[in-house]
Amino acid sequence: MNWEAVIGLEVHIQLATQSKIFSTAPTAYGAAPNAQASAVDIALPGVLPVINAGVIRMATRFGLAIDATIAPRSVFARKHYFYPDLPKGYQISQYELPIVAGGHLDITVAGRDKRVGITRAHLEEDAGKSLHEAYERETGIDLNRAGTPLVECVSEPDMTSAAEAAAYARKLHSLVTYLGICDGNMAEGSFRIDANVSVRPAGSVEFGTRTETKNVNSFRFLEKAIDFEIERQIDVLESGGTVVQETRLYDPEADETRSMRSKEEAHDYRYFPDPDLLPVAIDADFIEAERADLPELPDAKRARFVADYGLGDDDAAALTQSRVLADYFEATVAAAGGDAASQGKPAANWIMGDLSGALNREGRGVDASPVSPSQLGGLIARVADGTISGKIGKEVFEALFAGEGESADAIIEARGLRQITDTGAIEGYVDQVIADNPDQVQQYLDGKTKIVGYLVGQVMKASQGKANPKDVNRMLVAKLDAL
Repeated sequence: MNWEAVIGLEVHIQLATQSKIFSTAPTAYGAAPNAQASAVDIALPGVLPVINAGVIRMATRFGLAIDATIAPRSVFARKHYFYPDLPKGYQISQYELPIVAGGHLDITVAGRDKRVGITRAHLEEDAGKSLHEAYERETGIDLNRAGTPLVECVSEPDMTSAAEAAAYARKLHSLVTYLGICDGNMAEGSFRIDANVSVRPAGSVEFGTRTETKNVNSFRFLEKAIDFEIERQIDVLESGGTVVQETRLYDPEADETRSMRSKEEAHDYRYFPDPDLLPVAIDADFIEAERADLPELPDAKRARFVADYGLGDDDAAALTQSRVLADYFEATVAAAGGDAASQGKPAANWIMGDLSGALNREGRGVDASPVSPSQLGGLIARVADGTISGKIGKEVFEALFAGEGESADAIIEARGLRQITDTGAIEGYVDQVIADNPDQVQQYLDGKTKIVGYLVGQVMKASQGKANPKDVNRMLVAKLDAL
């Protein structure tokens, strides 16, 4: 039997506020256990939650960015469950009346565009954290995260492959970091993904029984977890078994999902409106003010990069995945000077090639690049104006990356790397190479003209890469043709 997967994602997005959603306790990562848990967070008797206005603004901006409806009135509810890291015995969330309803994200996978619907996005507080690794027979509880503000974005079950799910998650991650509402740090738990997966016979309209794989913290693991879960469910069904609705955990070391607990239904949480919190009222003026203040979003920026810088769709998509990377690219082009359309492609090549490779080797992001946009732009300008060749440019780049000079110009002068453009000097190298390579010269004369590339290489080697390649090629061909 042929099977098809049905996939939906629930993504917990930690909002980049300085304080928690219902208290003034800080949200900074890495504090000593329980150092950032206030009386409100640990639910001492008599304390009352007060909404942080910043989370309302951030949730509104998110809703506008996904083309959703912002609810003029939304309500906080109590979601009841009992875990040691949930001090109140309930989580303050939103249920029937969330702040954001509807919306969509457009993704591209294997050259095909697809729109993934978004059901809702609601505000809620995070729970604390149970610590098992540091204790042999006991579990420690750290309530620093309790009360940290989250937007939970729930997609429609519109995805049918792990690749589509990963593309959606990446697009969502890019969007919230562009908006500045989340730092996107998956290792620190700022962006956590739950994958709901089921399978059904191909062409069926009925949903299969779904499982939820919780808290996947990388896009690569998300793909691997979904692929494993799809195959596991198919194996269960084809062997005559029944898929159990449950919550599962992905183990990256074993590359498998494992059962954690049975999956609750909505009625198991006994939702009801929180009596300690007033409904959130948002008027049209507030919404329009936030709409006017939105930054340029990834899709619009990608289209502009194609139009203004002459980039292909793939280059533009790669450079706009991150707002930091996009800003670096534009600053580099500006520093290179000249026409933006002519400098765009060289800048993209240097950033996605040499710079990305060097940063990856050292485990750095572009925000920690030792080569500034002005330095890289200066290097690109010197290659463009013929001061140095592209090959010498790579040597200059390595020196800049190692911190050996303040600018490309300084390194070029200090190392004597300026390109040779004197025709007399170049002619001497060309004549010597023709004299030293009679067999290759004869091949050229016999019609094998591609051999000229080898001869150009020999001239460049003789000149230590300093001869202008265009001049070398032109002069070499002229002399060979004259023989």
